Amino acid sequence: MNSNYLVIGAMSGTSLDGLDLVCAKFNYENGWTFELTKANTYAYTLAWKTKLGKLASQSNKKIRAVEMEYVRLLSDCINDFKQDLPPVDFISSHGHTVFHQPEKGITLQIGTTLELSKQTHLPVIGDFRSQDVALGGQGAPLVPIGDLHLFKDYTACLNLGGFANFSSSSGEEVIAYDLCAVNTVLNLLAAKKGVDYDDQGHFAQSGKLLPALYEALSALDFYSKKGPKSLGIEWVNQEIIPLLTQFDNAKVEDKLHTYTQHIAHQISTSFSDRDRVLVTGGGAKNSYLIKTLRERSQAQFILPSADLIDFKEALIFAFLGVLRKENQINCLSSVTGARTNHCSGIIFYPQD
Repeated sequence: MNSNYLVIGAMSGTSLDGLDLVCAKFNYENGWTFELTKANTYAYTLAWKTKLGKLASQSNKKIRAVEMEYVRLLSDCINDFKQDLPPVDFISSHGHTVFHQPEKGITLQIGTTLELSKQTHLPVIGDFRSQDVALGGQGAPLVPIGDLHLFKDYTACLNLGGFANFSSSSGEEVIAYDLCAVNTVLNLLAAKKGVDYDDQGHFAQSGKLLPALYEALSALDFYSKKGPKSLGIEWVNQEIIPLLTQFDNAKVEDKLHTYTQHIAHQISTSFSDRDRVLVTGGGAKNSYLIKTLRERSQAQFILPSADLIDFKEALIFAFLGVLRKENQINCLSSVTGARTNHCSGIIFYPQD
């Protein structure tokens, strides 16, 4: 076993904020530890947000054409990011999700290709989801294996990104799944106020509850299903958007308030009063959401450093690459529902 790695991790989320890049050192000595040495977000332009946001409805030919452009964007960002770094062992990249419909055996993340390896002159590890889907799993969430190894001081971890997902350990078994949509919906509503996001939840806090909308959201089939289960942007478009559209005459603030209350309810039911929960992701900066969550649950919701809030997912995707390089399990069947635990990810080398 190689007990030391220096890795660039790359993550692009469904909320389309931008490309998160981290450089992290991983060391193994009676367990894995990490040090986050550099982190940066390369914000997407409006043109890229629009292009990526519409990609799921495009033809395969169009998707592949956009992927070629996207690889150039990724390589430009990564090459800029690594200029002042010591020699890096490899890049481990989530890519950007276009489709995620595991019940149909479909998942697609673009951007992690041989061409990215050639343009960055580094090995690239990616495509972590498709093998799990082929094994009957959800292909998500993948972060819990990192929670298990790197964040043992907490009983559970909660990520508030485009979607909320959590993981918790019960003995040797890890339980994890998606809970609800978060920033994919909140940012969409905030855009109607002419802003990218509802800063600290100020608009939501000023609004009032719309009981009919709250009840309709709570009645969605997804919430009655048991895990493993996962969500994609398709679900938001098919299930959430039509409900919001029914309330077009309502104030945006009221819809933001109602949806924030909905998020807090869906999350609060997932934790016990004894849980110590590490909270990360962009939603952790939404003060009103965190306040509402704490009002609804007796669990401890703990906010770490700003870098960890912003870059935990990119950090863990870097770690997934380490486990792949070591041929160790990085996908857990108890989390995804796959037929077996397995080691997932494709490795590309620049000389191939």
